[in-house]
Amino acid sequence: MRILFIGGTRFVGRAMAEAAMAGDHEVTLLHRGRATDPVFDDVEHLLTDRDSDLSALEGREFDATVDVCAYVPRQVTAVAAALGDRGGHHVFVSTMSVYAEPDAPGFDESAPLLRLEDPSVESVSGETYGGLKVLCEQAAETAYGETGLAVVRPTYVIGPHDHTGRFTWWVRRIAAGGEVLAPGPHDAPLQVIDARDQAEWTVKLCENKTTGTFNSVSPSPPFGFGDLLDATVRAVGPTDTSLTWVDPTWLTDQGETYQSLPLWTQGERENSLAADPTRAIAAGLSYRPLTQTISDTWDWIKEAQPELVAGWGISADRETDLLAAWRPADA
Repeated sequence: MRILFIGGTRFVGRAMAEAAMAGDHEVTLLHRGRATDPVFDDVEHLLTDRDSDLSALEGREFDATVDVCAYVPRQVTAVAAALGDRGGHHVFVSTMSVYAEPDAPGFDESAPLLRLEDPSVESVSGETYGGLKVLCEQAAETAYGETGLAVVRPTYVIGPHDHTGRFTWWVRRIAAGGEVLAPGPHDAPLQVIDARDQAEWTVKLCENKTTGTFNSVSPSPPFGFGDLLDATVRAVGPTDTSLTWVDPTWLTDQGETYQSLPLWTQGERENSLAADPTRAIAAGLSYRPLTQTISDTWDWIKEAQPELVAGWGISADRETDLLAAWRPADA
């Protein structure tokens, strides 16, 4: 197949493009040229800014198009206009953030979605991100219809080449060993997906011209944040590694947040992190062991030596101080 990736050079898109290459498909990457990797030396690159110039798509024809990086509906509409009916089967990569907070865990793709008060807004923030992705999905549905579109809604994506700095912070910290501050509750819902598992499945959606909307999340019933950290200890923790679970209310009183302790929901039980993946599994999504994902991520960190991402995690001194202050209350 001839597959066009809008984006496709970093993490989520990179894994998808690599999976397509592994399947002997003809890959074209449309991107701005800001991220380069030798793995893509032999594929076609269309270097342009999707926001200003899509003339590189004129006269081109593809069997499938995967849009990895649309954040406002105008971008979706522009790609559809530039390709016409020459884009083939379309896969739009959305997000689990499109959902309004569900009343209970185990919800499926029919759950209520967010609505923006001002649908004309284009400023992407924590408050607008989910609602804008809803509008992007709607724009894709208008452009490609139900018979030519698959919508993928990922949860937290993890694995090698993760540039976000969230999960990789925990891998680094636990690999360093010793007593690790773990923010409770242990059973707070959390779902993740290995970028490579999602990528291989996305290519299957293209190959099979699969249509529909899918929660791209870890298996149901959803595991908790504690299960993720426990698996990380098993995968990369030295023998002296131990997790000390700390009360979430106490931690928030100390000023800690989801940024200082990445992926932590600050004690809230977010049902939006407890979705049902049944439809995706039926469409071919499969999972490698979580410990393998973690080990592979640590191997990549050691080899690539990516810099720590500013704004995520706490310092060793701060962690030590918090653990020391918590112990009397825990005694």
